[in-house]
Amino acid sequence: MTDRLGAVLAGAVPRVCAAAVALIAVDGSVAAAAATGELVRYADAEGTLAAERPPAGHDSIFDLASISKLFTTAVLLSLAEEGAIGLDEPVAAWIPGHDPRVTPRRLLTHTAGLPPTRRIDLELPGADASERMEAMLRTPIAHPVGGPYLYSDVGLVIAGRVAELAGGAPLDALVRTRVTDVLGLPDTGYRPTALARVAATEWKPERPGPGCVRGEVHDETAYALGGVAGHAGLFATAGDLLAFGEALRPAAIRQGGAVLRPGSVAEMLRDQGAEGAAFRHGLGVRIGDPGIVGPLSGAFGHSGFTGTSLVVDPARGLTVVLLTNAVHPVRGRDGIRELRHAVALEALRLSELQPLT
Repeated sequence: MTDRLGAVLAGAVPRVCAAAVALIAVDGSVAAAAATGELVRYADAEGTLAAERPPAGHDSIFDLASISKLFTTAVLLSLAEEGAIGLDEPVAAWIPGHDPRVTPRRLLTHTAGLPPTRRIDLELPGADASERMEAMLRTPIAHPVGGPYLYSDVGLVIAGRVAELAGGAPLDALVRTRVTDVLGLPDTGYRPTALARVAATEWKPERPGPGCVRGEVHDETAYALGGVAGHAGLFATAGDLLAFGEALRPAAIRQGGAVLRPGSVAEMLRDQGAEGAAFRHGLGVRIGDPGIVGPLSGAFGHSGFTGTSLVVDPARGLTVVLLTNAVHPVRGRDGIRELRHAVALEALRLSELQPLT
């Protein structure tokens, strides 16, 4: 069941990433699973091998990076189902003084005119997380509102804060009560405590503690905001992320048994008409993103800067998870796109196999 997928991962480890775990489900059943590599391979940016190099396993926990955006989206859509927010209401309803043209829908489609990033840790080095968040919320509009598409972590930080204000709880609590508890995802959350199972990421000498980052969010902005933010911060196992992806696959949704109602998922997966992107864009999700879907042209999902991806292909009944730490010990390593495509190609092969009789 795992030989071919295992060979794909083995061909990339440790050249592309130190550790990799992949899961492929066809019509809700796991068809292939593989794990290889070491959770901590390097001790520094020079590639010095670590004294202890624990192996990766199927229960290993990875920094999801921007896949966190999909969980923020699910929280916002669940609040919209309850009438707590309107996707086309100005966010100024929750953040007084904000540009009235900005709405949750525009935040989730990256058409709010906000800049891509803001290194609030460098801007306000002595501030605490709440002061930095207030500064993030005051980020001025820098581009046309309504499009063209401009990927913005700032926009999803604001979306996460809107969720907190509308939901009356911190974002980590909202993700837990509205997503992970509902789906039974015990290893998905911010600021993980099971450090022995967590994959290391980048060498960051400015962070406290020896060695590469492990158990703390890699993203600098999310770290500066206390480890919980709308754009990044979540950690998970491949199994948990697969279950989340299945909860968004239309054919798998059961009335009353999923995170979102079928109509909300349909709206999430509808092309929202964001112009200027290399793919179609739903609410929070990318549709047909060539960077992650490979031959699964109609699939949706998201990638993460750390080397993660979630791809769901409704037409073929596929859910594909790839978790890696391609930023360990430094960012900019080649080959993660090719690895994502190779895993997607194996998923396509499995979907085309005739069931055994």
